[in-house]
Amino acid sequence: MRVAAVVVSHAHPGELAESLPALEPQVDELVVIANVPGSLPPGVEGIHNERPLGFGANLNAGFRRTTAELVVSANPDAVPGPGAIAALRSFMEAHPRCGVAGPRMVFPDGSWQPSRRRFPTVTGTLVRRTPLRRVVPQRHHFHLDETPPVEPVEADWMLGGFLMLRRSMLEELGGFDEGFRLYGEDIDLQYRAMRAGWERWYVPDAVVRHEHKAETDKRWLTRRTLWHWAGVLRFVRKHPERLKAL
Repeated sequence: MRVAAVVVSHAHPGELAESLPALEPQVDELVVIANVPGSLPPGVEGIHNERPLGFGANLNAGFRRTTAELVVSANPDAVPGPGAIAALRSFMEAHPRCGVAGPRMVFPDGSWQPSRRRFPTVTGTLVRRTPLRRVVPQRHHFHLDETPPVEPVEADWMLGGFLMLRRSMLEELGGFDEGFRLYGEDIDLQYRAMRAGWERWYVPDAVVRHEHKAETDKRWLTRRTLWHWAGVLRFVRKHPERLKAL
């Protein structure tokens, strides 16, 4: 199967200068979207938005410009290791109901980055998005793993920093919900995939280095925090049954 990749940059030229050389040789098609001016490093061609769009809207636009059956959504700070794309592609070729495949994410120092998550619950959201996270271990409500899996394992959802998606699944689901500006669109897509019978798999043979700034974890009230809460509220409005999941 052929593989395309879509990268959305919001003033991240330095990160792209490192990630694109690692990504481009591993894929058959590459679309880079400059969401704001100054998003691309010198010599890199891309699509320049007239005005900033939400993350999901940018990804959908990028997907429409590609034709490959497998499409990678990659953040500018996600650097795939050698063979990462091949490992994800091979797994999805062998598992036709796998609609989403995620790699083993590592921090820049090489330490493991938990990226396999539980679908949101009321308690977990309160812990994650309030000062309670300083005293309550998030793994009980948010992370699925305490140690890195060494074999492929199914997931509720995985961080959207780097995912391989099946185009036929995206077409069935209507792509990302563009009503999410930033944060939550990856959870929503994978929740809808689950409800439609598509599998989501964590594939540790594929390794991706990801800085994962986690900006909403560092300060309690910022513009990004408000976007995050807006994403939470939209997710609950769309999937009110999650309110029953404590």
